[in-house]
Amino acid sequence: MAALRYAGLEDTDSEEELPPGWEERTTAGGWVYYASHLEEKTQWEHPKSGKRKRVAGGLPYGWEQETDENGQVYFVDHINKRTTYLDPRLAFTVEDNPVKPTPRQRYDGNSTAMEILQGRDLSGKVVIITGANSGIGFETAKSLALHGAYVILACRNPSRGSDAAQRILAEWHKAKVEAMTLDLASLQSVQRFAEAFKSKNVPLHILICNAAIFGAPWSLTEDGLESTFQVNHLGHFYLVQLLEDVLQRSSPARVVVVSSESHRFTEIKDSSGKLDFSLLSPSKKDYWGMLAYNRSKLCNILFSNELHRRLSPLGVTANAVHPGNMMYSSIHRSWWLYTLLFVLARPFTKSM
Repeated sequence: MAALRYAGLEDTDSEEELPPGWEERTTAGGWVYYASHLEEKTQWEHPKSGKRKRVAGGLPYGWEQETDENGQVYFVDHINKRTTYLDPRLAFTVEDNPVKPTPRQRYDGNSTAMEILQGRDLSGKVVIITGANSGIGFETAKSLALHGAYVILACRNPSRGSDAAQRILAEWHKAKVEAMTLDLASLQSVQRFAEAFKSKNVPLHILICNAAIFGAPWSLTEDGLESTFQVNHLGHFYLVQLLEDVLQRSSPARVVVVSSESHRFTEIKDSSGKLDFSLLSPSKKDYWGMLAYNRSKLCNILFSNELHRRLSPLGVTANAVHPGNMMYSSIHRSWWLYTLLFVLARPFTKSM
């Protein structure tokens, strides 16, 4: 009983009546969720009955659904000239209590970023995503922005970055998105980006290191390093170092590094078991695009693990993620043979 009293569940008689401090809301898709003003959290299950619900049918005549600047759904009654955050269909809800899946079954190959974030309010969160003008980066940026986050698209090409921002704004004109120039093949560009971001005097809650090149021909950056290694790993490594103080001040914060299962198919040690730096930025005669990509992804994993060890006690977590085998994106554009391979594999892979 003490636990019920603490949770505020003892004060009501009906299991459908909400405890003090709770509010019933709906998503744009008609799913019902519950917000606790006291604990500042949301959940799908009714805080007393544990049931899940969704609204039934369409809006009454004269009503229209809108979304405010914080990403929250509200309703306009054009007949009576009033607005409300209370869905008029809440009087006609149906129960939706599927068998609760295990964590490994919750999302599968058909899940979308929008589905995973459904019901989340990211208002006030600031996010940086590298390589956000296309592919995984763009879909991530769009999903976060449409859920209320302020998203910065860190892109090498300013024009493509601006176009990507406009595509997101076309879906929701109140989205908070901005394109900024970041060329990971230039450490000076990385430094300029970090300084420009810091000049905004905003927090940083999520930094997603997504940009990468794959199967590119051998070339050196302006810093004299092999391009795949610098773009996929070293540029991100430097970016995190420059923004580490902002992340700590913004805690809880997180760094997400997009790696790959291909990190398993390489090695960066010499025959004596020591780190071989010549493998990280090889000469032209020792270069193979696929192997360079694999090594850069292994560096991503090692970096993420050590970053988490150092910063998690300070409120900044770090995770490396594998986006899926043969995810169909534009990363294969460097060589026609890789493009052909991706096209042939496309029917069997997850699309954007």
